[in-house]
Amino acid sequence: MSRPLHVVVGTGPLGLAVVDELRSRDGDAVDVRVVNRSGVADVHADVEVAAADVTDHDAARRACAGASVVYNCTNAPYTDWPAAFPPIWEGVLAGAMAADAALVCADNLYCYGAVDGPVTEDLPWDAETRKGTVRAEMARRVLDAHEAGEVRATLARASDFYGPRVRESTVGERVFGNLIDGRRAEVIGDPDQPHTYTYVGDFARALVLLGDDERAWGEVWHVPSAATLTTREFVELVAEEAGVEPRMRVAPGWFVRLAGVVSPTMRELDEMRYEFEEPFVVSSAKFDSTFELEPTSHKDAIAETVAWYRQVGVSPTL
Repeated sequence: MSRPLHVVVGTGPLGLAVVDELRSRDGDAVDVRVVNRSGVADVHADVEVAAADVTDHDAARRACAGASVVYNCTNAPYTDWPAAFPPIWEGVLAGAMAADAALVCADNLYCYGAVDGPVTEDLPWDAETRKGTVRAEMARRVLDAHEAGEVRATLARASDFYGPRVRESTVGERVFGNLIDGRRAEVIGDPDQPHTYTYVGDFARALVLLGDDERAWGEVWHVPSAATLTTREFVELVAEEAGVEPRMRVAPGWFVRLAGVVSPTMRELDEMRYEFEEPFVVSSAKFDSTFELEPTSHKDAIAETVAWYRQVGVSPTL
């Protein structure tokens, strides 16, 4: 009897964390295939690797053929989301629909825009930013397809995440890598405002859990995260684990705007500064009341992340 096939589209840090979770949780019960453009991925030998440009729907359908669950862990260049991201999601959706597979989409919180109070799933998708608008459009497309009976789908939303393999994050290389390398952590906004940070391993665990439970279908879920800290407190925990002083450089709003004149990435980051200048506390009460997933403590998650950075080294390009 053949085993269920789980297809993970995208081999960034989240996609690879999902592969790790599938192998540790269901290693003897499911087959795993990862999909990316190159057909090359740093995965265990028992994981199939397929090359596909999923914006080509025929290629996406072939890549997802036979799947029982498809995890959309794709990303697009931060500076080109409006043009590049929707075609990727459309392709993954087409692949899941053709396979009659459940579709679990990894999402973020940009669609809500600036909010007053905890970030909950029932907030309107009122973002006025470019990236928030495109995230809302992609999410609506998936849920509309679910409502139309074209696919069984769910969306899992997490806050800014960190962990092994995570470099391009507000708490990625410029926090972990800098501190480990003896430099100041670089952050934006007000470091004394509370901000929820999600461990990538918990994000992956949530995606796999949702892919295996029909109660998830047709809903948006906020991924459980460890207790919300201020960014300063987070940096202090990283520094403590790394055995260094918690030195930090804060980029004020005027600097981010000025840097955006010459840096496309900083220009895109400027419109998201609101998340770091006011309290940004994410509620996972809906998830917690439905499923069982205890988030990893920041202390343990940071220890794993520091160990990973020390093992692989600090990137010279960031």
